Amino acid sequence: MLLRKSTSLDGSDIPSSEITPRADYQRFLQDRRSFLTGAAAAGAGVLGADRLASLLNPEESVHAAGKLQTVPSPLTTHGEQLTSYQDVTTFNNYYEFGVDKSAPAHNAGGLPTRPWSIHVSGLVQKEKTIDIDSILKMHALEDRTYRHRCVEGWSMVIPWVGYSLSEFINQCQPLSTAKYVQFLSYFDKKVDKWWSESNIDWPYSEGLRMDEAMNPLTLLTVGLYGDVLPNQNGAPVRIAVPWKYGFKSAKSIVAIRFVAKQPPTTWNDLAPNEYGFYSNVNPNVDHPRWSQKTERRIGLPFYAQRRDTLMFNGYGTFVASMYQGMDLRRNF
Repeated sequence: MLLRKSTSLDGSDIPSSEITPRADYQRFLQDRRSFLTGAAAAGAGVLGADRLASLLNPEESVHAAGKLQTVPSPLTTHGEQLTSYQDVTTFNNYYEFGVDKSAPAHNAGGLPTRPWSIHVSGLVQKEKTIDIDSILKMHALEDRTYRHRCVEGWSMVIPWVGYSLSEFINQCQPLSTAKYVQFLSYFDKKVDKWWSESNIDWPYSEGLRMDEAMNPLTLLTVGLYGDVLPNQNGAPVRIAVPWKYGFKSAKSIVAIRFVAKQPPTTWNDLAPNEYGFYSNVNPNVDHPRWSQKTERRIGLPFYAQRRDTLMFNGYGTFVASMYQGMDLRRNF
C-alpha cells in the first residue's frame, strides 16, 4: 500500500482519487500488527519475543492483560486530566531495573509476579505469610485517582486500583506497641540486573508511621487503569501514599514489619540531608539541588506542564492533622 503524505495542513493538494479509503487503511494497520507479532515470534530465539515487541510497538506491549473488578471510591481526585497509560508505564523510577526513566519498562519483564506472597513479622500477634490471591480477596478493589508527585519536580495523575492499606494491616493483627510499618521490596541480583547502576543498599526499604499507614488514603495497590500493575510500576503489589513524594510508595513488596522505632529507609539512609523520613510534599522545603515550589505535569503540552506545588500534594484536608505541632522544615 502506498501511503502518501500531504504537504498542506488540510490535505487539499492530494486528489480525492488518490486518498486511501478508511477500510483499506484499517486493514493495513491490522496487517502491520500481524506482521509485528510474527516477527516477534520469529526473532524470539535471538532477542526474545516480548523484548522485540516492546521495541517495535511499546504502546501495545506495556499494556497488562488482567482486568480487575472494581468499585468507585469516594477517596479520589476529581477534575484533573489523567496521565496517559503510555506515560504512566514508560516514565518510571524503579532503580532495580535501571536509573533512566525509560529503563524499567524495558528491563522489568523478568520480575516473577507469580507465585507471590508478603511475609508479615515484627510486633504482631502471629508471624504469617499472605499470598497474593488472598490479598486480592481481602477487600473490594476500588478505583482511585491520585496525584503522584516525584521529588525531582514532576507529577502525574494516576487511576490506581486497590484498597486502604488499613484493611490489610488489620488482617496482620499488629500489637499496640507497633508504632511504625516497614516495607521491603523484592530483590534478586539475577533479576534486578541493573542494581549496580546506583549506590543503593538493597533491598529497597521504606516506612510509615502507624497513623500514616492507617490513614484511609494510603492505598494497598494492585493495579492501575483497571488492569493489574505492570512490572515497571511495582507489580504485583505496592503502596501509594498520595500526600508524600513518590519514593515513599514502596513497590513489589515482599515483606512488612511492624516495629516500635522508626525503621531505616533507603533514601533517608543514603542522603538524609536531601530525603527526610516523612517526605511530605511541601513547597516550602526545597531539595538542596532544586526548588519544590513548582512541578511539571507529565503528558501535557509543554506550555501547560508547569504548576504550583500544593502542600501535602493537595490532600491536607485528610492528613494535615497528623502533623500538628511538628516542625515540618525539620521533620521533612
